[in-house]
Parts: sequence; C-alpha cells; structure tokens
Amino acid sequence: MKHNRDFDPNHGTAVELVPGLRRLTANNPGPFTFHGTNSYLIGTRHLVVIDPGPASDEHIGSILKAADGARIEAILVSHTHMDHSPGARLLKAKTGAPIVGCGSHRSARPLMEDEVNPLDSSGDREHVADQLLAEGDRFSAAGVTFETLETPGHTANHLCFALSGEKILFSADHVMGWSTSIVAPPDGSMRDYMTSIEKILGRPEETYLPGHGAAIHQAKSYVHDLKQHRLDREAAILAELAASERTIPEIVSTLYANVDPVLHPAAGLSVFAHLEDLVDKKKVTASPDLSLTACYRLSR
Repeated sequence: MKHNRDFDPNHGTAVELVPGLRRLTANNPGPFTFHGTNSYLIGTRHLVVIDPGPASDEHIGSILKAADGARIEAILVSHTHMDHSPGARLLKAKTGAPIVGCGSHRSARPLMEDEVNPLDSSGDREHVADQLLAEGDRFSAAGVTFETLETPGHTANHLCFALSGEKILFSADHVMGWSTSIVAPPDGSMRDYMTSIEKILGRPEETYLPGHGAAIHQAKSYVHDLKQHRLDREAAILAELAASERTIPEIVSTLYANVDPVLHPAAGLSVFAHLEDLVDKKKVTASPDLSLTACYRLSR
C-alpha cells in the first residue's frame, strides 16, 4: 500500500487545517512517532485540545501559546500511550480543563503464564479521565460536538472522535497515513483491530486527522488498502507455515527482509498479533504454548 511521508511538522507552530481547527506537532520524533505526536486545537475563543502528547513542558507551552488566552474547556484523549496521554495531566494542571475520553490503560487480554508485556514501558498507567466516553457518546465543548467511536486494536482502550457536522475523523493511531499502526499483544489485538477497521469503513468521514503525520484525504480508499494489507500479511504468514513450522523471528526475517532491522522487534509483535488471531481461529497451532518464542505450524 502507498503511504504519505511528505509532512512538515512545523514543531512549535500551530498549523490551521480548516477554520477553527489547528494541528500542533510535538517535537518527539522517532521510529514509531514519525515526526512527532499531533495535538489538535478545535475552536477559537474557547478550545478543545485532542491528545496533548508526551510529558513535555515544551509542547504544553506551545499549546498554551497557540491558545493565546482562549479558554481550554476540555482535553480529549484517544488512548494511553506515553506519546499521547501524559501531556493531558500537565495541561490540566495549567488550565483546570477536565480530561475526557479513554479509560485507564489495560491489556486486550490477560497475560499468559510467564508472559512479560513488551509494551509496559509505552503504556501510560497513570492516566485517569475525569469523564469517560464510550461508543456513541456525544461530547460538546467550545461550541463543537464530538461523537465517540470505540476502535480497539492498537490498544484496548483506543477511541476515535468524529467531528459532528463535518466529514472529519480524529483517527489517532488507529489509522495513520505515514505507516501502518502497530498492533502488539497483549496491549493490542488483531481481531479487534480488523473489527474496528470494518466499523470506520461504515462511517461517512472522508478526511482523517491522525496522531502522526499528515491528514488523510479520500480516507475510505486508504482504509480499504489498509484492510487488504493486513489480509495479505495474514496470507503470507500462512504461506510461510505451509512450507514448515516457523518461529516468529524466522517469519520476520522473510516477510520484513527489506525493513530496517531495528524495526524487526516491532514487526515480530505484529506477526504475533496475526498468529494469536490465527490460533484463536484454529488455523494455526503454537508449540508448546502461544508466545513470542513458540514454534508455529498449520493446524491439522
């Protein structure tokens, strides 16, 4: 599938996307954050801020500078990764605005015996919302209304927010134009992710504003490609196992041969997510047990 990596983050500067809607990108670039985490400021004399980003005084200062005295009425948070939610607590301390949106960090399933969660360091376990939002909830502040979509997959508590009256979806890390999203058990679930992809395909929004990178226009076409990419990846894993049993590193070395090796551990987690789903569907068997170190083969 074709990604769009043509993006100027304009760190420290709020970029107007449409009247009353600005993007401010945190200066936290990296292999999983691209040029940084996007925060969104919606409104004029009163504001809602979506995903204030990491625990960065610099970025919170940039948000307050962009607000230019306008009252921040609410802080919406999509999910509890360290590059998205910790800034909410810093911003609340500065403004008194309530934190609204996703609940506390949690895994998509219980940890298995002796399993160590490889994403512990990325989960923001201190996050507490003043108001929780769930599927279909509508939240109004600063003269605008948001509709909540539960979109688990990247994390179990991931939310997207649709801007009422506009065909705009704040897609956070569920759909990004610069890269596919990481789906890594036990925090994430491939089955949940694919279900969430189907959900947004049934929605009317055509423009997505993601947590990293540029706006996604003609989003439905892109999401269809994203869905097919995941199905193709599943088929490629099954083809590997049809040849012989494989470990996750062996699968990664073949399927991600052209990917920077520094990203192979993350690729292994994505492969694990597919395998977890395939084991659940009884298409694949893990030996001795489902884990990152198991051997996998086609079920007989």
